[in-house]
Formats: sequence, structure tokens, C-alpha cells
Amino acid sequence: MSFANLKRNRDQISKLVQAAEATGGGEKKNYDDERIWKPTVDKAGNGYAVLRFLPANEGSELPWVRYWDHGFKGPTGQWYIENSLTSIGQSDPVGELNSRLWNSGHEEDKETARKQKRRLHYVVNALVVQDPGNPANEGRVVLYKFGKKIFDKIMDVMQPSFADETPVNPFDFWDGADFKLKIRQVEGYRNYDKSEFASASALYDGDDDKLEGVYNQLHSLNEFTDPKNYKTYDELATKLARVLGENVTSIGAPTMAQTAQVNEPAPAPMVNEPVTAEEMNMVSEEDDTMSYFAKLAQED
Repeated sequence: MSFANLKRNRDQISKLVQAAEATGGGEKKNYDDERIWKPTVDKAGNGYAVLRFLPANEGSELPWVRYWDHGFKGPTGQWYIENSLTSIGQSDPVGELNSRLWNSGHEEDKETARKQKRRLHYVVNALVVQDPGNPANEGRVVLYKFGKKIFDKIMDVMQPSFADETPVNPFDFWDGADFKLKIRQVEGYRNYDKSEFASASALYDGDDDKLEGVYNQLHSLNEFTDPKNYKTYDELATKLARVLGENVTSIGAPTMAQTAQVNEPAPAPMVNEPVTAEEMNMVSEEDDTMSYFAKLAQED
């Protein structure tokens, strides 16, 4: 789709709202990806930036992709940090294990499932309008990854709750709105509750030349939904077994609480695999709620 076609056939808010419930995606792991922007926070954990979320480019139906991952440390001392195959509509070994744990009827199994639960992420194209922590980023078109809290704010402006509020498509060049990202550290976790959208306004005052320049810099999101960027079920099951200190065949066995009376002691911790700073950040990012496991329980 050309820039001219984008201007004529801009995404309707209703289309985006409907798609929000049905979209899925994945992430190609690249911890040195310079396209991905991250906010800078001070020593107290506070940060501020202004972003403009950008429309879908040619070859993408929506301006975002969605995926899930798991990040937890096993009894061996090793980490399991992998994308979930549920992102692309396939069965995932951690999801299946968590379902059995959740449905076992034992609270200790539920607690293990909570620690291993999948986490929800979104990826969009964004223009960095202000970045006080790193002004060199200003004016860049970047990929921005975030969790459910920020996506809820996007949905709130697309389908407001009150009659005196006008719906806004925050991904629109002409009728969208800047997003003021406000980060606080609350009880040891990043909090985005004070983040908000500014009033609707045209980016660059609607200057077509500048807008087309931004449009031509959009990054493709297709790679995030490409199954080739995911490990196979067998590869993930092998990794999971190694992290848990079990045989691959035992991943499908009865839950730990059900066999606690005959379990061998946990294996001695192994030397940890290298864990990057990016992976550690992923462990503490926003995730989806326990409704995922409630759904699994209903399906069982």
C-alpha cells in the first residue's frame, strides 16, 4: 500500500478494535536489535518520553503484532526464556505443563504454574517525539515493545467509556495523538498508570512530505508472525526438560504434587547458561493475567 493509498484508506477504529481480540504474533529474538527503542529511567526508576504510534505499512494488516513468551528459572539454576508457540496458534510444552499443574487441585502446583505463566507483549512502529534520557533518539522511527497495560490505554482511546469522549485512532497520521509515556517504580515494578494520550492532532501538522518520509521508514512487522522464527515443539520440550532437570518424556507425566511422595530430590544446580541483560529485563516486564489458566481449567 502506497502512502497515497494509506491517506485515502485509513484504518477505521472499529476495524482495529475488532482485530484486537483476534490478532497473534511472535518475536524474532535479537537482543542487539537497534530498531527496538527502550525508555531511559533514572536511579529512582522514573522515566518520561513522548511517542507517536504509527500506522500499518505495506504488507501488514494491523499496526501491531502480539505474542507471548515464558521467562522463569528452574530448579537446576538455568533459565527458560523462550517465545510461546501459542503466539502462532500451536501447542506449547510450557502451556501444556502449566495446564496440568493448574488443574491438579494442589495449590503448590498452581503456584508453580503462576511462576511459569506466559507473558503478553505487543510490538508497534513508533516515532520518538521526545526522549529526554537519550535525545539522539528523537525523530527516529523505532519498534516499541510493551505489555497489556499500555495496550489497554490504546483501546481506551479507540473505544472511550463516556459519551463526551471522542474515539481516537492513535495510529493515524492525521487524527492520531502523541502518547506520553510516564514510568514510575512502584513496589519494585515498573508502573505505567500515569501514561496518557495528548489531544488529537496531525503529526508534523499534516505535512505530506514529512509524513511520507516517516511512512517510508516503517519497519516490517511480518517477521514477528513468521513461524520460522520460533523453535519447534520438540526443541522447546528439550529445553524445558533441561531447565527443570527432568527427562523429556517426563514433561507429560503427572504433576509434581501428584507424585511428591516418590520424587527424587531436586538435582544440584548446574552452571547457568549466559543470561543477557535483555533477558533479565524480560522477566520483570508486564504479563497477562491468570485468566489464561482459568481458561485452560475450563477447557480441560
